Amino acid sequence: MMAVTSSLSDEQRAVLALWTEVNASLSAYHKLITSFGTAELAWYAKVDAWRQLGIHHSHLARHEQPEQTQASIDKIQQALIEGRYGLLFADQPDYPAQLSQIYDPPPLLFYRGNKARLRQAQIAIVGSRKPTAHAQKITFDIAQYLAQAGYIITSGLAMGVDKRAHLGALAQADAEYQGRTIGVMGTGIEVNYPNHHDKLFAQIIEQGGCIISELLPHTMPHKHTFPRRNRLVAGLSLATIVTEATIQSGSLITARLTSEQGKQVFAIPSHIDNSNAEGCHHLIREGATLIYHPQQVLEDINSQLPYNSHSFQSNVLSTLNRSQTENPLENVSSSTADTGKLASSNIKPSPSAIVVPEHLTLVYEQLDWHGQDLDALIIATKLATPQLIGQLMELELLGVISVQGGRYLRV
Repeated sequence: MMAVTSSLSDEQRAVLALWTEVNASLSAYHKLITSFGTAELAWYAKVDAWRQLGIHHSHLARHEQPEQTQASIDKIQQALIEGRYGLLFADQPDYPAQLSQIYDPPPLLFYRGNKARLRQAQIAIVGSRKPTAHAQKITFDIAQYLAQAGYIITSGLAMGVDKRAHLGALAQADAEYQGRTIGVMGTGIEVNYPNHHDKLFAQIIEQGGCIISELLPHTMPHKHTFPRRNRLVAGLSLATIVTEATIQSGSLITARLTSEQGKQVFAIPSHIDNSNAEGCHHLIREGATLIYHPQQVLEDINSQLPYNSHSFQSNVLSTLNRSQTENPLENVSSSTADTGKLASSNIKPSPSAIVVPEHLTLVYEQLDWHGQDLDALIIATKLATPQLIGQLMELELLGVISVQGGRYLRV
């Protein structure tokens, strides 16, 4: 059970009251605060005063029923006492300072897990909900690499690229690096969406990561809640990486918001006939930085670490140097002649993340993320067919390879 503050100050209750009555409308909330000065004054103001400000009629109706608002606040306070989630207000020291710099910062954040992650240096990784197998592997490896370099990986808890980014950040055997991920929800903190991501949510929290939402606890998913989530993903992070996205992907919203906030956008290229990557190619054409290895991200942003945290910067750089010495990346192409091939596919997973028994190493190292058939593997490994098939079955049971259309590939 997380440690939380079970009692709320009068001003905090007023903030919650306003947030409830305007149904988490940022424009209405900030209009009330600007007009009245404090949440308490705004909450105790008459409904006619709200009406004169042009507040929406549905908000006015809720403001005329303060007993229902009080009941909602009491439920939230009870949830805080029970430790179901925590709550951060914008004026508290633990509130992420970087969100205070965006155009429309949320007045509060509901959270589960380790809130300290929110004030650490973050890199966002976003992309398609239906990525190719190759993009899934690229995303996982980049997230893992950047987490080992000391960064927090922030994403939106969606299917596809988001999930792989979270899992890559979590794939650390060393306790020092575990839990380096933040999931930003497009629903309320008590609504797990997508439903089958319950296990991912639990893993993030158990390993020391954090999940946040600005929305009221039981808010269900809606088309307007996900762009709101995207602005927080961009706002929390130093930069955004788009690993694969269609031209209509919501990831391009995150990229645009990142750019508007004066931060760097990175995109990974692919084959020109890969419709799943049209969004990345569009971003590169519009000025995003093309990358084919996560080290290029680190080179660009290590000098931009937030909040003048020299000690944190030193820690990140020393961690990066140590990881490069102990687990150097091999065969990374420096040539950009063939941008149709993702050089990121040469990123080697850390041995601490995927432990392959020694007797299976020969076969595993012959596999890639495009897939190879059995005949090609027999030629490459020079193993007898029964022995090779047995080892492939072992690797599949370990969960490090899969079979698609008769081709064996890494996962």
